[in-house]
Amino acid sequence: MDMEKVNSMDFGEFVDVFGNVIERCPLIAAAVWSQRPFSDLDDLEKHFSAFIDALPQSGEKIARYQNISGAQGEEQMADIFTGKGQFGLDCGGKWTHPGQEGILRCHPDLAGRELQRGTLTAESQREQSGAGLTHLGAEERRRLAELNARYRARFGFPFVLAARLSDRDAVPRELTRRLRCQPALELRTALGEVKKIGRLRLADLLGVDLARL
Repeated sequence: MDMEKVNSMDFGEFVDVFGNVIERCPLIAAAVWSQRPFSDLDDLEKHFSAFIDALPQSGEKIARYQNISGAQGEEQMADIFTGKGQFGLDCGGKWTHPGQEGILRCHPDLAGRELQRGTLTAESQREQSGAGLTHLGAEERRRLAELNARYRARFGFPFVLAARLSDRDAVPRELTRRLRCQPALELRTALGEVKKIGRLRLADLLGVDLARL
C-alpha cells in the first residue's frame, strides 16, 4: 500500500485499516487520520507515537479532535468508540481515555488466557505464534503465567513486549529482568515496546521491509 492510497482514505476506511496498529486502541488511528497527509512510514509512525506521548499517565480526558468535526464525523467517532469499554464521551463533550496505562492494559498477556481461548486479535495471534509462544509446554506456560501475574500485581498493567523481536526462551528472561525495574522506568519501557509493535504493524500494512531501511 503506498502513501497516496493512505492519504486518500476517508475516516472510516483509515480506522478500519489502521485501528489495531496500537492494540485495541482505534481512537489513536482516528486521531492520526486528522493529521494527513503523511510522507512515509516514519511520518505516519511519528503521529501514532506522538498521540501516546501526549496522554497523561492515567488520564481521563482528551480534547475533541478539531479536524474531525460535523455530524458525520461525530457519528463515526461514536460508532467506533461507544461500548468499547475503553473510550466514551463525558457530559462536556470530551472524549475520555484511560491514559498511557490504559493503552498498556489493552494488550494481552503473552501466552496467556486469550491465547488459550483463541480470543487474541489477528495481529497478536501472528506475533505470539511467530515467537513460538503457541507451542509452549505445560511447565513453560505455568512459569509464564506466574511471572505475568507477578508483573500485573507490581505495575498494574500486563507485560508488553514486541514478540516478533523475541522468542520463547527470551520472553521469560526479559519478564524476570523487568520485574526488578522501578515503576516509572517500566512504564517508559512498556510504552517503547508498544511503539515497536506499532511500527512493525505499520510496516506490514504498507508493505515495507524494515530490514532494508
